[in-house]
Amino acid sequence: MKLLQVDFDYQGPMGEEMSNALVELAESINKEEGLIWKIWTENVSRKLGGGIYLFQNEQSAQNYLKMHSSRLKEMGVKEVRGIIFDVNLPLTEINQGPVFQEGN
Repeated sequence: MKLLQVDFDYQGPMGEEMSNALVELAESINKEEGLIWKIWTENVSRKLGGGIYLFQNEQSAQNYLKMHSSRLKEMGVKEVRGIIFDVNLPLTEINQGPVFQEGN
């Protein structure tokens, strides 16, 4: 499993307005190869958007980061910060990390 952390400057809607505006995008993300789950992140005061993603493998995470970065840049985002991490499963299990849900 690989965890992908993405953030970027975001001038669009946040909170409930973001939730309503981006339903179709969220649904399309579920179809990405290797995706297990995504947690959407937003920081209103710093005007940041992003997400934390869990992928089945490194290649899926890299492919998604490349595609998502291109999509965001087409939407006017100048810089996308993305980092792929390994998941330390023994420590994550101690802290009830969501990677141990059925089907992962």
